[in-house]
Amino acid sequence: MSSNRILALDVLRGLTIVLMILVNNPGSWANVYGPLLHAKWDGCTPTDLVFPFFLFVVGISMFASKQKSVIDENEWLKKSVLRGLKIVLIGFLLNWFPFYDRNPFDVRIYGVLQRIGLAYIFASVVLHFVSLKYLVAVIGVILISYFGILMINGEAGFTLEGNLVRSIDLALIGEKNIYKGYGIPFDPEGLLSTYPSIATVLLGYLIGSWYFTSESKTAYITKILPYGLGFCILGYVWHITGFPLNKPIWSSSYVLWTAGLATLVYGFLIWLIDVKEIKSWTNPFRIFGQNPLVCFVLSGVIMKIFMRIKFDEDNLYSVLYKSVFSLAGDKFGSLLQAIFYCLLIWLIALYLDRKKWIIKV
Repeated sequence: MSSNRILALDVLRGLTIVLMILVNNPGSWANVYGPLLHAKWDGCTPTDLVFPFFLFVVGISMFASKQKSVIDENEWLKKSVLRGLKIVLIGFLLNWFPFYDRNPFDVRIYGVLQRIGLAYIFASVVLHFVSLKYLVAVIGVILISYFGILMINGEAGFTLEGNLVRSIDLALIGEKNIYKGYGIPFDPEGLLSTYPSIATVLLGYLIGSWYFTSESKTAYITKILPYGLGFCILGYVWHITGFPLNKPIWSSSYVLWTAGLATLVYGFLIWLIDVKEIKSWTNPFRIFGQNPLVCFVLSGVIMKIFMRIKFDEDNLYSVLYKSVFSLAGDKFGSLLQAIFYCLLIWLIALYLDRKKWIIKV
């Protein structure tokens, strides 16, 4: 397995972490450029690509790590399940932080890391019991069955108020522990919508398996381009024929659309890095990509610390925007502050890189 092949993977992983930090931490949520916001419900903005791209990369990484593993299949499964559970726990602790003034029973249950951990666990189970040649069939079953499950409520099953993702979460954990950013209790990382996200991971695994077992770089790129385009076309056709692209419920059309785009981006990076060997620009993203979990967690922890440091009615992060970055303009200043914050996390990642510390759970 060439170092360039790992480099392309680290760069794609790093790019997704950079974008996650940028879109999650503007200087002011009242002043954000449209492409850096999620679609309000149906649709897909550039920001809506970030999370599925990361899950897609998780799938590629699973194949790469499995290839390097010296343990047997049963041990690999146990190790994978344990790792997924650790990620879920870290996600909950991040929601709970800073602990001292919050009752853990009042904390939001779900979150980005919780979805990553659960999708990782269930994808590992699938990969343990299903051979690679049947993976496409399993992905198809997941996506079609999810469509059928949501259709139990008819067309209302695709709405904010009437979808089963919300109904199941309310029945299982109640309003108190569910995200309320949509105006009503609804969690975009809910339990049922984690089911199709498993397909996102499996699609990444499938695309990654072809690369890491391919002798020819150009032949691999030629092979995946039709798949990337095909996924996009299928996703868009499904979108216009009744199952809209929708990140909050992680619709099956959204899975195909985003996986197709991720495939095309990965193919482009391989062409640029592995074929053309244009690598001088990659180092900042490689640094992020080597410790993605640490960078994401730190971005959440440090932001919460900023928000806890008070200046009268304001917090430190808000004061920075109002006193410094907004001087460059409302929206541009908000973006500059997000970039500044991203650079702050990058400096920590750089320190870890210089120490050659790759922190894994």
